[in-house]
Parts: sequence; structure tokens; C-alpha cells
Amino acid sequence: MVDFPLPTLLNCNDRLTLSFHIILELHRLSLGNHWGTVVKKLCLLVLAAFLFPAQAPADPILKRPQIVFLNPGKSGEVFWDLVSDTMRAAASQLNVDVEIIHSERNRRMLNDLGMAIVGRPAHPDYLILVNEESAATPVIEAANARGIKVFLLSNAFTGEEAKKYGAPREVLQNWIGSLTPDMPAASRRMASALIETARRANHVSADGKLHLLALGGDELTPNSITRNDGFTAFVTGRSDLVVDRFLYANWNAAEAETLTARYLDWAEHSGIRPAGVWAANDPMALGAIEAIAKKGLVPGKDMAVVGLNWSPEALDAIKAGKLLLTDGGHFFGGAWSIVMLRDHADGCDFAGDGAAKTFPLAAIDQSNLAQLGGIISERRFEAIRFEQFLASRRGRCGAYDFSLDALVRAAHAPMQN
Repeated sequence: MVDFPLPTLLNCNDRLTLSFHIILELHRLSLGNHWGTVVKKLCLLVLAAFLFPAQAPADPILKRPQIVFLNPGKSGEVFWDLVSDTMRAAASQLNVDVEIIHSERNRRMLNDLGMAIVGRPAHPDYLILVNEESAATPVIEAANARGIKVFLLSNAFTGEEAKKYGAPREVLQNWIGSLTPDMPAASRRMASALIETARRANHVSADGKLHLLALGGDELTPNSITRNDGFTAFVTGRSDLVVDRFLYANWNAAEAETLTARYLDWAEHSGIRPAGVWAANDPMALGAIEAIAKKGLVPGKDMAVVGLNWSPEALDAIKAGKLLLTDGGHFFGGAWSIVMLRDHADGCDFAGDGAAKTFPLAAIDQSNLAQLGGIISERRFEAIRFEQFLASRRGRCGAYDFSLDALVRAAHAPMQN
């Protein structure tokens, strides 16, 4: 009789291993016609599977991961504050310690703070970084050399650095993953809604075409380029549409208001009836709305405007009928990164089908504003049950549903004590 070592604990990756062992053992022992031995072995294996179920990950109470997030934004900057808020809410529920440090949109400060974190005698288990304009690359390299697990949020490597480092864990073994929002899809969705609304309202000019103004953030950053490219790809080649201007307002409302006012004056002098404004973020959309109102037009009636960010101010504008929609949800990347690292700490690795993940964004308009609007406007992110997003909870490591529907379900599910 040959001893067959039974697994002492099955995690989500052990199911196939157990099945393989059963098949091999049955085949090997059946060759010798040892049916009594076969039955005994099979009973023991089945018993082990029931005593140690495959979906049970390591008890999260046994380990409280220490995570540091080096926030690239300024203290008080709405979007990056929302990222931090969702991160804290998820960490509180999922038994994670998270320390958030702001680099105040200063590249040198980001580098100095990052190196200080890497140099700590007791370094964190995980370091979350945003590699905007490659500012965090030296910190990523240093953390990798020190053995600190790095997770990139929102922006990973681009250009030559993307070629140099490839995917997570290929060259930099401790760069364990990345999570980026699907910005091109959001841009296309915004453009589609804007065009459909303007056409339905018959906001065509004398030439029979829809005339639009597009407001981008900048021409250089990957975050802006992906939004701009998504819009441009959607509108290119449409014979019923003219993008009169694609202007850059540096992400802020004041510049967007000035540029929109100039565009409206030009359109008036040129005999063009403007149909709407596509804006790459909410502040620029709100700036455009101000310019439209000051021109004596009614935002939401005479012209449609779309934005992106899910900002509380944009939600108020939707409620008032001034803004058609705000796409987004990418500030929930803070919470999603905590969910993924909680799973990783529990032995449920998310890299099964690739460690570089993207997550979907969604549009909020008057049809679904009530579902999440209050939670976002009041920043009541603790009302969302983030444990529902854990892949380890379902025994499907790496499979995440970060959709709007899943978020709504988690926001309206009763809390567990």
C-alpha cells in the first residue's frame, strides 16, 4: 500500500490539483485490482474535500496587510480626495491598515516621499502608486529592489518604459499588478449620448449638421490622451457632425468657461447653431455650463453638455437639468485596489488571467441618479459592502465585477455585523 498525502487546506487553486490526484490514484491502483484500497483512498479524499472546502481562503483576521498609498493629488483636490475616501472605506471593512500620503502634485516631493517609504526599517506590505507622466518610476524600481510589493493605480508604464518593463511580474517581480479605468469606452459613451440628445432635440445648424465643441484636459498626459482619443475615434468620419473646435482647458472650470464663451461668440458670428459640449472632466463641463448661461442660453435645453468624474457638483447639475450626464466611477479605483490586495494577502492571487487589469466606468444621468447620487454627494462610502467584491469570497481568484450594477447592489445590501 502506497501512502497518499492529503492536502491539509484547499484554497481556490487546489480544486484542480485534488481532482487530478483522484484520477491518477484511481487509475494507478485499479491497475493492480486493489479495489478495497481504491475505495478507502477515494473516501478519504472526498472527506478531505468536505472538511476543507475549496472556497475557504486564509482567515483574513490572521493577517492585517499594511498598505501605503502615495496620492499624487493635492490635499483638498476633489477627485483624489474621493479616491482616498473610497480606499479608507474599503480598508476599514476589509481589515486593512492604509496610510495615505499626498505628494501635492509635486514630482520632487513624490520622489522624496516615495524613497522615504521604501527606506523605512519596517516597510509596508504593499505600496500603491500612480505613475502619472512616469513620475513614480524611480520609486517603483527602488521598491522592487527592496522587496516591497508595488501596485499601480490609474496610470502604469507608457512608451519606452512600457516596452522596457512589460507586464507586471515580467521584469519587475515585485510589481505585482495594475488597475486602470477604461477611459476610451467612457469617452465614446459620452459622445454617443451627446449626439443622440442633440439630434433628438433637432439642434442642427443651417447646414443640416450638428456642431460640437470639445474640451480636453491637456495634450500630453496618458490620462488625457486616452479620453481625447476615445472621443475622436467615435466622431471621426461622421458626415452629419462637425467638431468646430477641440480646445484644451487644463482640467479647470475657469479656463473652460473662457474658451466656451469665445466659441459661442465665434459660432454666433459665423451663423452656426452650437449643439453641445463634450468635456473631458466635470469641472470643465461646469465651466461650459456657466458660459452657456451667461450667453443667454439655457444649459440642458438649448445646448447639451456631458462631463466625466461623478463629482458631487456634477450630480447636482444633473438633478437641475443643466448637465446631461457625468461618466466615471474611476475614483472607486481606490476601493478596488484594496479589494484586490486583500485577496492577494489571503493567497487568492488576481493574476490568473493577467495581473494588469482594467475596470469599467459608467454614466450617471437623471435615470439612475437616485441609485448612488446620495452616497457620492455625501461621501457615505462606508454604506457600500465592499466584501461583496472579494474574489476569494466566491472562490474565483482574479474574477472581479466592478460594474455599476454590482456597485448599486453592494450599496443597497444590508450590512453584516
